[in-house]
Amino acid sequence: MFLVIMCALAQTSSAGDPKAATTAPTAETFKAQAATPKTDASDWRKFEGLLSHQMQLTLSERFVKAGEAYFNADATQIVFQAIEHDAQGNPESEYYSMYVAQLRDEGKGQSFGPDQRRYRLKHIRRVSPIGSANTCGWFHPTDPNKLIFASTITPPVKQETPGYQRGTRNYRWSFPPEMRVVELDLSAKELTAESLKTIVGDGKAYTAECSTSPDGRTLLYTSLESGDGDLYAMDFATKKITRLTALTGYDGGAFFSPDGKKIVWRADRNADNLLQIFIADVVFDSAGSVVGIGEPLAVTNDGAVNWAPYFSPDGKVIVYASSRVGHDNYELLAVPVPTDRSAPIAQPRRVTHAAGADLLPAISRAGTLLMWTSQRGTDHSSQLWLANISQTDLLSGDIVPPVSESVSMPAPSTTAKIIPAPTTSTTPPK
Repeated sequence: MFLVIMCALAQTSSAGDPKAATTAPTAETFKAQAATPKTDASDWRKFEGLLSHQMQLTLSERFVKAGEAYFNADATQIVFQAIEHDAQGNPESEYYSMYVAQLRDEGKGQSFGPDQRRYRLKHIRRVSPIGSANTCGWFHPTDPNKLIFASTITPPVKQETPGYQRGTRNYRWSFPPEMRVVELDLSAKELTAESLKTIVGDGKAYTAECSTSPDGRTLLYTSLESGDGDLYAMDFATKKITRLTALTGYDGGAFFSPDGKKIVWRADRNADNLLQIFIADVVFDSAGSVVGIGEPLAVTNDGAVNWAPYFSPDGKVIVYASSRVGHDNYELLAVPVPTDRSAPIAQPRRVTHAAGADLLPAISRAGTLLMWTSQRGTDHSSQLWLANISQTDLLSGDIVPPVSESVSMPAPSTTAKIIPAPTTSTTPPK
């Protein structure tokens, strides 16, 4: 699931503004960066041994920025959010629109060099109303014509909205209350605002960051209806909604494991200006409906911002974005899924090595393609990139040293927190 850096509205995230992810480094940060092997960021192909044929999918000639993309079941289509240029070359909107495109493999039976684009996007189609804010697109796993995403449907009201704030910097992830989870029939010839069917959300509290279980039975999402940002599950058949988290701190961007028995997500548990990755077993009732989760287990526990976790198709690895290499350069890391709660958590391995942010990973169901948001292009805008991978090699990269020995880094003046919306609307009376 970034509005946001993550599965929220990315317009204020580090993916959209490289300066937004910059923070004053601590002594521990310098220590970690000194311990990390230095690489020439301009020669990232040389160091990204886990990837091959890295190629840019979306181009800045059309998109001001694009990001947070996911594959359909057979990796022949992708869904992503982006902002296009208008006729004068300016951003068409201040909010992300949702797009669907065909992912065409043009290299079957041919030999391609490392700098050649084997895959291309064809028939790019906007599927959200112009002017609306959108995020977190997801293909339904069993119905190829059903798309799920979060949308305000109409332009959000210009007012101070809840958000996730890191200190006093311009690092705020907006949570517009009009955001709700909708579904769309892609087979329709004409798509309008009336084509969007609301699944959950009433326009009074941000509801987004959605995905589904592998069998398509359960919707997983985040809502601010509690005022704190929690995970919820909804059974599509019965419409029953179950709250999965209730601890202090924001919980969001959750995904099911490929077998549907676990979930992984990001959370701000320590109110320490950071996010960490958590995993938990899913609890079912006798009818197979999700009724809760087991005790969460922290997969990361360091002095970095860790988010956008995604399972490998074999369920053995979690790939995620992290500032562990440096708060001015988010990279993709990989860590094995814990199988023994009593064993120490393994240290993450580095997947990407380019300057600028590398964020929001997604892996095709066959385990052969990695898609992510990156600023490694010549103009350094946030765009979609694709690479060939082998999921069995994800844990063969270099170990990334921890930023600090623990996450106990109190910073009362810069604590990350959910900022409530004001009680008085700033919208002028009609």
